[in-house]
Amino acid sequence: MPHRDGESISNSIPISDHNLNPSKSERPLLKKSKTLSDDSRNAHFPGSLFPASRRVSASPPPTPPSFESHAASVGGDSFGNQNLVFSDRDWMYPSFLGPHASRNRVTVKSSKSLKQEASARSPARTASMPASSDSDSMLPIALPVPELNRKAKAKPFPVQVLVPLSYQPSSPSSAARSVAPEPWRSHCSVILFLLTFACIVAVSCAISLQTKVAKLQEENINLRRWCNHEDVHKDGIQVLEPQSESSFFSSGVTGSRTIALYTVLLSLIMPFASYKYLDYVPRVKNLSKRTKDNKEEVPLKKRIAYMVDVCFSVYPYAKLLALLFATIFLIGFGGLALYAVTDSSFAEALWQSWTFVADSGNHADIVGSGPRIVSVSISSGGMLIFAMMLGLVSDAISEKVDSLRKGKSEVIESNHILILGWSDKLGSLLKQLAIANKSLGGGVVVVLAERDKEEMEMDIAKLEFDFMGTSVICRSGSPLILADLKKVSVSKARAIIVLASDENADQSDARALRVVLSLTGVKEGLIGHVVVEMSDLDNEPLVKLVGGELIETVVAHDVIGRLMIQCALQPGLAQIWEDILGFENAEFYIKRWPQLDGLCFKDVLISFPDAIPCGVKVAADGGKIIINPYDNYVFKEGDEILVIAEDDDTYAPGPISEVCKGVFPKMHDHPKYPEKILFCGWRRDMDDMINVLEAFLAPGSELWMFNEVPERERERKLTDGGLDILGLVNIKLVHREGNAVIRRHLESLPVETFDSILILADESVEDSVVHSDSRSLATLLLIRDIQSKRLPYRDTKSLPLRHSGFSHSSWIREMQQASDKSIIISEILDSRTRNLVSVSRISDYVLSNELVSMALAMVAEDKQINRVLEELFAEEGNEMCIKPAEFYLYDQEELCFYDIMIRGRQRQEIVIGYRLANAERAVINPEHKTEPRKWSLDDVFVVISQGE
Repeated sequence: MPHRDGESISNSIPISDHNLNPSKSERPLLKKSKTLSDDSRNAHFPGSLFPASRRVSASPPPTPPSFESHAASVGGDSFGNQNLVFSDRDWMYPSFLGPHASRNRVTVKSSKSLKQEASARSPARTASMPASSDSDSMLPIALPVPELNRKAKAKPFPVQVLVPLSYQPSSPSSAARSVAPEPWRSHCSVILFLLTFACIVAVSCAISLQTKVAKLQEENINLRRWCNHEDVHKDGIQVLEPQSESSFFSSGVTGSRTIALYTVLLSLIMPFASYKYLDYVPRVKNLSKRTKDNKEEVPLKKRIAYMVDVCFSVYPYAKLLALLFATIFLIGFGGLALYAVTDSSFAEALWQSWTFVADSGNHADIVGSGPRIVSVSISSGGMLIFAMMLGLVSDAISEKVDSLRKGKSEVIESNHILILGWSDKLGSLLKQLAIANKSLGGGVVVVLAERDKEEMEMDIAKLEFDFMGTSVICRSGSPLILADLKKVSVSKARAIIVLASDENADQSDARALRVVLSLTGVKEGLIGHVVVEMSDLDNEPLVKLVGGELIETVVAHDVIGRLMIQCALQPGLAQIWEDILGFENAEFYIKRWPQLDGLCFKDVLISFPDAIPCGVKVAADGGKIIINPYDNYVFKEGDEILVIAEDDDTYAPGPISEVCKGVFPKMHDHPKYPEKILFCGWRRDMDDMINVLEAFLAPGSELWMFNEVPERERERKLTDGGLDILGLVNIKLVHREGNAVIRRHLESLPVETFDSILILADESVEDSVVHSDSRSLATLLLIRDIQSKRLPYRDTKSLPLRHSGFSHSSWIREMQQASDKSIIISEILDSRTRNLVSVSRISDYVLSNELVSMALAMVAEDKQINRVLEELFAEEGNEMCIKPAEFYLYDQEELCFYDIMIRGRQRQEIVIGYRLANAERAVINPEHKTEPRKWSLDDVFVVISQGE
């Protein structure tokens, strides 16, 4: 079969005559071959690493007879192409030295691949071959010699070259790249060469023509001068006048204009040339270093593009600077081009270039091909620049509007209140803060939450509450990120409120702890205090440990639980706490009055006509607040007084009023009787509530717990919470298991025998406010219905005044009658549900998260109030109580309120208000304290007394 030019014959392996087996189709492989043929002068090897083939004689050598006879005996198929001819050049380079223009590619195969091919062609022959040893170091390969003399009809001779077995190409791809030519690179190089050559020729022709024009102009000028001097006109001679029209080769383009023209041409050529040869710079650099590192490097174009991308991403004004630079460059380059093709000065050309950039229609009056081409180019660049400018301006405006809409802008405020987080208590909290700032003409409240700004503003607008001059600013961000905290001026806020999230207690407290850590990391420091709403009392010490003295904690769960117990034991106390905690009526204030120094507390008590003193802040004892101090306590310099007043600017000390102590009954408090209380539901702070009941109740009391938690699980949770079940003295625990929303389960309880029933927000549904309130409301209705069926019926005429004129529905009336025999305290989380239950009047006292919001607002306004609330909520120390009028007066006795306050001091109590027998609400800090009035024994008084 004829051999194609350029192919390598991998199976052309020399053999000797004694190894030839005529019966087999192929000859066996040899281990080594030290000669190319019988004629050793046909080949020469300069070394083991660089084998080559050299021709000695100038004419092609004759074909050896031995080889012809041997080939005829074996056959053509085993040798491939048997035509023998030598190249006219002296050396044949192997393949790993790179491509060569005068020879074809050489294929190098190892002994292993040759053996595999031979075995594939003839398995029988492979089996009969002797095994090749591993010590073989040289392998004969076939090097086809290309034909240089196409006229000679001689066949190429497959020259064998010895290649070391240890040599292997680095990779097939690299070998292919080093050997195979790349047509597309050649074509690109040729085209680029032609373009460069054409540009050089064009520039040279332009220079030559310009020189000729300059000479002709000079000759024309000399001729005109000569004609003017001689005043002679020769026949047939036309004197050329200087052209006034500006053209590409006008008379004005001399000297500096020529330089400007060449500069413009080179400036047009250089970017294309630079872009083309940009990737060759690293190659030239590596070639100059003569490094043999074959690591793949990133092209220079990509690196420059990456640097530009990073610059535009990192620096916000990089795009504007780039656009400004492009505008200046276009004006300068266009002015230079106009200066080269027109008769205008350079300054005039620059101004004309600016007009073309600013207004693309200014080039319509330009005359001449050269100026028109330049002006059109400048106008096109100006349109592109103005399009980019409009895009940047549009993007900047859109980004700014989007930032304002999403609440990403910075808040420049000081002495404001900052609220971190979002919960259902936010509406009540904003309302209380607005009322507190009313006396100041309004304030600023900033809310930072992980919600969209528009959603927060819509939810606040739904409150339909008049903020009375207080502005609420919403910002979207995370309180855990310092950048977002700085955005709302956290260091300049006078108070920071951290709301609990709508998660379970542990997750909410963990998030509050992380927020406190973020606040402690503010480098500028905090000038205000931090009020943190906690969900679990057990997590409070950790937050105080991290925050230090700046942190004030309000445990919402604990506050509601303690208030529920106090209101269950003392009916009517819920409404009093609502009046005191909120800013709508009377609340606690601490202030220093120097004119009180040297007075006793019993005199200070009746010296405030618009406030009621309740305690003193002792400056000598580190600012300790003493509630209900002794009468003989003398105010010293620096002491402050704790009062209950309408607002901080509505009271001031006056002259000591004259009161009549008089004679009043000396009665002691009634002894406590055992009570029977029912808890419906399970709270996570059940152990703390039991401890409070243990301190308040008399011995022999019973506490029934009705919920779905198994009894053993209850005991384990109570023990883990720190409750000593066996150490309880005053109360006895009675466990009942069941679902509080199933009537059959509730009917198994003696609901008509309990003195008070507390419907708790169950722990299993505490994450959902709606679900929790629905469950509490259903339990309330079922218990009231069961009570109305079991309690003795009472005539509607005996209904108290607060029930008259309400509803004549039979089931509502029966439930209202049942409410007079038993007290039910319902824990309602949502204030909207609270309003529904209050209107129906089937539950006397309803507590909700609104009380917690009031407490947070009070502590935010003055962190010292937190000490007062902690003592009043605790089971030890002073507490708020409701006492009957028989302790202070006789029936129908006419006294002023100051008289009753003085009588209350005989019992070491501070009377802060009263509720008349025919009134629905109590009056705290009454007006006109010096005016006498008649009192009834059915009236009750609200006092602060020392707990037993």
